[in-house]
Amino acid sequence: MSQQGYVAAPPYSQSQPGIGGFGSPNSSLHYGHYGDPNSSYSAPQPGVSKSTVPFGSPAPVGPPPPGAQQFSQTSFQNGSGTPGQQPHRFQGPSPPSNTGPSYPPYSHQSQAAFPSTAPASSTAQLADQLNSMQINSYGPGTAPSSAVSPGHPAAFQGPRLLPPSQQQMGLPPAAQLPPPPANSVNGLCAQPALPPMARQGGIPGPVPPNPNLQHLPGQPPGPGYHPQQANYGPQMAASQLSYPGAFPGSPAQLSGPPQKKLDPDSIPSPIQVIENDKAARGGQVYATNTRGQVPPLVTTNCVIQDQGHASPRYMRCSTYCFPLTADMARQARIPLAAVIQPFAAVPPNETPLYLVNHGETGPIRCNRCKAYMCPFMQFIEGGRRYQCGFCNCINDVPPFFFQHLDHVGRRIDHYERPELSLGSYEYVATLDYCRVSTKPPKPPAFIFMIDVSYRNIKSGLVKLICDELKTLLDKLPRIGHDFEENKRHEWNNKKHLAVWKLEWGKQRWNESNLLDQIPELFADTNESETIFAPVIQAGMEALKAAECAGKLFIFHSSLPTAEAPGKLKNRDDKKLLNTDKEKTLFQPQGNYEALAKDCVANGCCVNLFLFPNQYMDVASMGLVTMYTGGTLYKYNNFQLETDSPQFLSDLRKDIQKKMGFDATMRVRTSTGFRATDFFGAIYMNNTTDVEMAAVDCDKAVTVEFKHDDKLNEDTGALIQCAVLYTSMSGQRRIRIHNLGLNCSSQLADVYRTCETDALINFFAKSAFKAVLSQPLKTVRDILMNQTAHMLACYKKNCASPAAVSQLILPDTVKVLPVYMNCLLKSCVLAGRPEIPTDERAFHRQLVMAMGVADTQLYFYPLLLPIHSLDLKSDAVPAAVRCSEERLSEGGAFLLANGLSMFLWLGASVSPELIQGLFNVPSFAHISTEAISLPNLDNPFSKKLKHILEQIQSQKPYTMKLMIVKQREQPEMLFRQFLVEDKNIYGGASYVDFLVCIHKEISQLLS
Repeated sequence: MSQQGYVAAPPYSQSQPGIGGFGSPNSSLHYGHYGDPNSSYSAPQPGVSKSTVPFGSPAPVGPPPPGAQQFSQTSFQNGSGTPGQQPHRFQGPSPPSNTGPSYPPYSHQSQAAFPSTAPASSTAQLADQLNSMQINSYGPGTAPSSAVSPGHPAAFQGPRLLPPSQQQMGLPPAAQLPPPPANSVNGLCAQPALPPMARQGGIPGPVPPNPNLQHLPGQPPGPGYHPQQANYGPQMAASQLSYPGAFPGSPAQLSGPPQKKLDPDSIPSPIQVIENDKAARGGQVYATNTRGQVPPLVTTNCVIQDQGHASPRYMRCSTYCFPLTADMARQARIPLAAVIQPFAAVPPNETPLYLVNHGETGPIRCNRCKAYMCPFMQFIEGGRRYQCGFCNCINDVPPFFFQHLDHVGRRIDHYERPELSLGSYEYVATLDYCRVSTKPPKPPAFIFMIDVSYRNIKSGLVKLICDELKTLLDKLPRIGHDFEENKRHEWNNKKHLAVWKLEWGKQRWNESNLLDQIPELFADTNESETIFAPVIQAGMEALKAAECAGKLFIFHSSLPTAEAPGKLKNRDDKKLLNTDKEKTLFQPQGNYEALAKDCVANGCCVNLFLFPNQYMDVASMGLVTMYTGGTLYKYNNFQLETDSPQFLSDLRKDIQKKMGFDATMRVRTSTGFRATDFFGAIYMNNTTDVEMAAVDCDKAVTVEFKHDDKLNEDTGALIQCAVLYTSMSGQRRIRIHNLGLNCSSQLADVYRTCETDALINFFAKSAFKAVLSQPLKTVRDILMNQTAHMLACYKKNCASPAAVSQLILPDTVKVLPVYMNCLLKSCVLAGRPEIPTDERAFHRQLVMAMGVADTQLYFYPLLLPIHSLDLKSDAVPAAVRCSEERLSEGGAFLLANGLSMFLWLGASVSPELIQGLFNVPSFAHISTEAISLPNLDNPFSKKLKHILEQIQSQKPYTMKLMIVKQREQPEMLFRQFLVEDKNIYGGASYVDFLVCIHKEISQLLS
């Protein structure tokens, strides 16, 4: 597969400036169009709105989609989109030669990370300068481009998208900022605490009043967007952004006299964005009958009605309006990406996918591009032929599929056929789609492989697993058991794997009897050395012999050090941190990549349950799991009493997941652009086919697109994702998801339809993929550059006139800086010796497979004030921002990020709350050893239990609850998840990061 973000292809096979990627580790970062003295830029002229109906768009049914104007209803006023520059791509190995040459790197612009030409100013002077900071109340203005971008259906089938408001924040000019201290970390200038700003929105918090706070009058409304000219004007200066080494906030910077602070309520709040979207679109029906419409946020609960485009549960995009040309895409610098979760769970109140069966004929496909029949096909010549919406090829309609057209050219049976009227559906595949074309596949099988070494026997883990499997027998499709122990039992002198196996089709009493005997068989074992790769090989061979796909459940607890294939050595070297060799810690040892490839080829998915008490080399052992579409679970220092509930819950949920086996996914696009890079728990043997031994409801693949020609505003940008797989019943099927996006010559439309949650999913996966081949500092630099350039391009080309001291953020991505800061502070990119290498590899693998909802919660955790529960209502209390300032001594807060869950209790929390939750009289009597709340018969306890269950049910991993009391040692772990604050590993606070981003934007625009 092509590992590059942008690969040259006809007709753009020549070298072009402005597209780049990771070069050699020793090369400096370079920038493209931003410093080109020979080119000029000004925005293009607004085009004339066109009222054309895209192929296959059904007539509007039901009310228009709610909340279509939410972009102008925020307390922060943010502008619309802007031309910008293409980002640096996280570039991996060179692509095959047939994809064309890669683009050259950006021309180097030498510049210090932080210029020290500005005179040093004291904290007091800086505070005085910043006292003038304010949020200006600019009205939406009048955009020169039509509110309805070209390519919308004539009726638009929904409210018009008004130009978004502008977030304007008065920040000091970059030249006035003092040089950073010597110990500034990760290149984020360590700013003195800033003075409060006039609060214009956000969640109220315990911020003390500042007598120096000046409430300045708002400025008069601005004229709106700048007119965009037809030619391209002068480029921005190519100043180099730096994020070298560490983060601000080290102890040395915290000393000195008390400093004024910037009021956090005056900067964009993720919580406010989430709550605004819930208020505007929550609980309503979202109909997918309009091409290019922006769906509700992943945090908004609504009912999705498929009316021609795939549900956002299956597919979300970084922007729902693609720029018309490659030049515009390079200037916008917004990644063009889709996050596809093909087997996403659908709530009971939404319609499951319809199954279409054309018998022996099989699915109807375009003769040229092989796209499947879908709503984007246009029927012509009285219904006898159809034009493909992807390649424009004219195809004959098979006789059995013929139907007459009505007076508007739509088939009479349009609403009777899912493949003509819905965005998502399934086909029954014929034998031609099977691995063996002469017979259908067999139902998948499950094989359980248990490490029965000394430690697992003595800890009771083996008995726990066997007892649980007995209770799950009725829920398993087919069962096999392999028991891995050690080289004496499994790897003898003849190098033959001796296994204890339950033959297919045994009666349940035999299975139960065997599971009872396993702990007794190995009760006296003294072996501690284990093997790993031969165990996977044995499971794969068992599935191969049974001629079926399936899943291996492997329970393992130590580094495989026995003399056998796949033997690993301890390579956990802290000296490699923050060096060019740090990337080797994420790269696998040995031949595990070849083993993973064999598993994929045989439809063998590997689920791995790890129980380590020391280094296990997750980067190597977890590779097979990642490539085969499996799931990795890890329970550090497993204790039977405290960790069993979490492990058993994970096992039960995994066995019951809806999934497909032996799967191949292909993404097709309409002319003008194509899929170029793929990120996820996948394996690719070529540049187009995504291969997965299995894919479940929680796995998502992120796809990046690039232009290879000019797009068309009338027909838009069409995407079709097809997944060929074997169902749990053994039926070969093809799952189809179709999505239509708009195209526009106005970059304001591109910014207006951005989705921050999908953007951060893309940035995280592309960065976590890049750490395999690039130094972490380079990866962090790329992310920092991308953020600053996107916002600088916006301010220069689309925002209302503003002083250099104002930070202007597009409404749809105004919280991108806080999410980007969370990504930069994540354990994968932090590179601190306190974070175990296995933990970093584990989190990297998890994020690579996550969908948009999971990455949103992972990077910005949910923080609920439990003390404000309304027992008279079913409503959950509104979340608060993840900052220490939001905590109170008299409160109790629940924090969850999808992997961990904390209940934080203030030292002065009310005795009534303590009694209601823990049934103890006082704060001192609360035990932090508890892993769950007691079952008490009172409204407060029942409601909190319900909230906990609700949060758990929506996430793939079971979160172990940790009770944290204020000012006690475990509180340090809890504070790591308060992502808007500096953390103990030196991560920058949100305020510091925002100030530094503004400084970099000012440098780019100067």
